[in-house]
Amino acid sequence: MTLWLSAGILFTLLSIAFILYKWGNMQVVGVTPVKTFTFIAILFTSGLDVGLIMFPLTEFAGYADIKASPEYGFTNPLAIEFGFWGFLIWGFYFLTCFYFCVIEPKVKFFEIPLVKLVNNVVIIGTCAFTAFLLLSNLPWYLPAVGDGESIVPTFYLIVFAAICFAAYSSTSIRYVRFLSITTTWVFIALIVAMWAGAFVFGDSEMSAYTNNLALIGDYFANIHHFVLPLNDYHEFYLFWWFAWSIMIGQFTSRFVGGLKTYQVLAAMLIFPSIPIAAWFAVLYHYHDAGIATDGLVNFAMVFVGIVFVINSLDSLIRLYTDNLNLTVARLGKRNYLLLNIVALSLLTLLFKLNFLQIQWVGAIVIAIFFAGFGFILVNKFKTVKTIQSSPKENAIDFNKIETIS
Repeated sequence: MTLWLSAGILFTLLSIAFILYKWGNMQVVGVTPVKTFTFIAILFTSGLDVGLIMFPLTEFAGYADIKASPEYGFTNPLAIEFGFWGFLIWGFYFLTCFYFCVIEPKVKFFEIPLVKLVNNVVIIGTCAFTAFLLLSNLPWYLPAVGDGESIVPTFYLIVFAAICFAAYSSTSIRYVRFLSITTTWVFIALIVAMWAGAFVFGDSEMSAYTNNLALIGDYFANIHHFVLPLNDYHEFYLFWWFAWSIMIGQFTSRFVGGLKTYQVLAAMLIFPSIPIAAWFAVLYHYHDAGIATDGLVNFAMVFVGIVFVINSLDSLIRLYTDNLNLTVARLGKRNYLLLNIVALSLLTLLFKLNFLQIQWVGAIVIAIFFAGFGFILVNKFKTVKTIQSSPKENAIDFNKIETIS
């Protein structure tokens, strides 16, 4: 699995380099273009899930224990955490976003029935994994609800409610912009509130926060360490990113609003990394200073985590239902809601029973990458070679999203 993952990563990086070389200055326009801030909000909130909120506080101590994990010894725990979530790995999303916006309309690889089936199985499975992450982390963040270890009925109800809300919001693409921008501002509000709690109303020195941001800078000095898997846990993260990459690229490609290719790459690498760095710097201070997060802080983190889950599920439900023609127009709203709620609830339980693994999903995505590349070389090489622009029918009209159901 490690060799397969490494091959996928190297292929991705080489593909990005080729795209920049051949189409770097080309204007990229999606089928439903939006303004740049909205595009970045959609990218950020769709491309991340509850793990961003809930994982770091449980992981810093492990990254600091270099006796148990000497492979982390080249840098600090905060830079490790950022390396698992920020900057370089967002290039995975750029590759697939560019492909679906510019190349797929000419190639139509994902319209091959078997490829379409596998792609949608990947999307549905990753949706369920997102809900499972929320379910599995609730005991740690809401110990007052249970015993701090077991998953109690209340937690199942919370996840079920999130699935229901996401299924409903996915019934109209017009909700995407509202939900994405709202999620972005809610996340920023959480960062500001926890920052103020530690550095304005708490006893912490302001310099501690700037020092944490400086620690993140060590990631860039050691970025080469993060290209290939450091260990099994890093491997899990990288497979996870691959699992998300095709569907996030497919979804966000709709909304690119006329940026040039190199600008799309820069936007996808830089802009999501800024709030991630700000958030991790705050969380690391809470960890390092031993500041408790019980009570209202934990509830606020869980709330934002749930909002992230709803936003991610909304995007992905919309994607696979469109792909499979299981739309509201075809099924009716009631049947549409029942189908998605039941399917995602059952699959979430399969992840809970360890019947499914996200690593398997990521490995399948890498196989799709290689299969698509082979298909282009054999059948569509001349077609791709002559691409000079996004599809002509993709005009820059920022009001178009308002007219789509």
